[in-house]
Amino acid sequence: MPVKIRLQRRGRKKRPFYHIVIADSRSPRDGRFIEKIGVYNPMTAPATIEVDREKALSWLANGAQPTHTVNAILRYKGVMYMKHLQRGVAKGAMTQEEADQKFAAWLEQKEASVSKAIEKQKAAKEALKKEQFGEIPQIFKEEAPAEEAPAAEEATEEAPAEEAPAAEEATEEAPAEEAAPEEEKKDDAE
Repeated sequence: MPVKIRLQRRGRKKRPFYHIVIADSRSPRDGRFIEKIGVYNPMTAPATIEVDREKALSWLANGAQPTHTVNAILRYKGVMYMKHLQRGVAKGAMTQEEADQKFAAWLEQKEASVSKAIEKQKAAKEALKKEQFGEIPQIFKEEAPAEEAPAAEEATEEAPAEEAPAAEEATEEAPAEEAAPEEEKKDDAE
């Protein structure tokens, strides 16, 4: 019985959501399957992928053939690299500990590059919003952490309090100065 690792479509119209399944290649796309090993949601940015690496690796070792899309997903999640390392362990080229260390280093590097791509995407999205709306509206801005917010409020409260007495002094002095020239004019007229 030829076994495939493939996608099984779920979700509503124009909103796809897929299960990654192990199925007989002769069964229909959304028909019977042997085992579900993960999910794939292409509608999120970036796409959400959850795969049980151990199950996928065991099915690949037993001869299951992934479809092109699933092969790309398994490469992205490191299952194909894990399979490659296990072949090296089986041939005696490296020990299991070395293979685990290599995979851990690869996984760390992959997570760093993915987080960097996510940050870049967020910055591009924010720049687009700024371009469209001018200054970013308050609804799009992230809230400041709780520790920084009180300090900002205190600074804004102190500044008007200092300016207010100076403004009052200026208003009190101004009428007195204006009154003096008027009295001089009256004295000149008499």
